[in-house]
Amino acid sequence: MERVKIKLPANFTFSTIVRIRITDLNLGGHVGNDTFLSLLHEARHEFLKQHGYGETSFENAGLIMADAAIEYKKELVQGDEVKISVAADGFDKFGFDLFYKMEVVTATENILAGKAKTGMLCFDYTIKKIAPLPEKARLKLQGT
Repeated sequence: MERVKIKLPANFTFSTIVRIRITDLNLGGHVGNDTFLSLLHEARHEFLKQHGYGETSFENAGLIMADAAIEYKKELVQGDEVKISVAADGFDKFGFDLFYKMEVVTATENILAGKAKTGMLCFDYTIKKIAPLPEKARLKLQGT
């Protein structure tokens, strides 16, 4: 069986900390794939907000997720403090990729819990079609 392999960028420009709540757990007693993706959504929201954006206010466009890939490395359980780092890369005419590194923060080290990538497309919600990536937004997200 072929496995998903995500190559993370060398540098991350943003990170946020979330604490895993008891309500984040599934019947297996750990964070399930749906909640894992929700945690990425939270980090994406904070990353965009840092740059003055939202998913419906991205210069003259909105954003929509075109795809998602997650590579699980460690269970997340209630009480874990998780650092989620985010970086934008792979820009093209209509969108870009966001990469995520999730790490459990302990007193002595950060332990990799997962790697993920979401493909983000610019989207005009009025006419329900993809839209060109605004150059100003690309420059902001690239840090230039």
